[in-house]
Amino acid sequence: MTVALCALGMMAQGENSPYLKHVYEYVPAPGQFVNTMPAYEEGDDAEAMCRKVEEQIADNARGLITLGGWGGYLVFGFDHPVVNVPGQNDFIVEGNAFYSNAAQGAAGGGSCEPGIVMVSVDANGNGKPDDEWYELAGSEYTNPLTKHGYSVTYERPAADHVATPDPQQKYRIDTTFVHWQDNRGEDGYLVQISFHRQAYYPEWIEADRLTFDGARLQDNYAYINNQYVLYPPAYGYADNHPDTCRLAQLNIELAVREDGTPVHLNAIDFVKVYTALHQQCGMIGETSTEVKGARDLHPEAMPTELDEVQTSSVTCRKTIRDGQLLIIRDKQIYNPLGYIITKLN
Repeated sequence: MTVALCALGMMAQGENSPYLKHVYEYVPAPGQFVNTMPAYEEGDDAEAMCRKVEEQIADNARGLITLGGWGGYLVFGFDHPVVNVPGQNDFIVEGNAFYSNAAQGAAGGGSCEPGIVMVSVDANGNGKPDDEWYELAGSEYTNPLTKHGYSVTYERPAADHVATPDPQQKYRIDTTFVHWQDNRGEDGYLVQISFHRQAYYPEWIEADRLTFDGARLQDNYAYINNQYVLYPPAYGYADNHPDTCRLAQLNIELAVREDGTPVHLNAIDFVKVYTALHQQCGMIGETSTEVKGARDLHPEAMPTELDEVQTSSVTCRKTIRDGQLLIIRDKQIYNPLGYIITKLN
């Protein structure tokens, strides 16, 4: 199915900035960097925090903000629609992932904190991210260990909360800091660690309970030589591979509806990123996706009417072969990184 682009206010070709421009929503889950990246000040509300996030990551500012634990999210856009260019990756959400020698030769191990990426089209033309969202089906989308339809509710610590320190691990200064409960019958706590003593629950949010919905990826850490090493899924996520790596780039052709059916989008107007892991790793705390910017990989591209006509027939579909997601388009087969595998007869 094709979703037509509603590109109100599109800038003239040649004037588009490649960089993230606007932040529409910032709702982190509780975490060790929340209220510090960016810094909360008394009196800040949701709008003020969005402005602070923009100051950090818009227009190639190269700051860094946290999404907190599982489910915490950010919604942003560019000053133009990002075009889905056939056979190419389209944009990148930049983070602070890196590889480490601690991985002992295992490919890609280091600090990789993947965030699931979703995209939306301004179909109603109101300039707001209030239309249908589509997930970019990364490499773990079909993994049986990925939990789709997952939900977690976090609770703000009570005003009279008394810390429960760990007598064995002194850096764990409160093992019952932020209570969480998921929709699979499990619950637990985010542990406060001595390196981050501020409130972990976002201070500007008035509600005492925060619920997030989405998909949870399987834990990605290994404990090697007294270090936690976090391994990246193959492709399709934010803050997952170093920004200079092609594997960090994202392809709009991966878009699927909530029920998993593929959808072809000529271009997208909004991007949502949320932390995809629900794990804690000793001294380094909970795994949280970080974002330092986003970049359109071909800002001069323009969607075409011809592209819409072609893809609305039978020329674009997705298939799974040998466990790999492939894209069949215009009689050519691509892998999700944009490489042509073969041509169809």
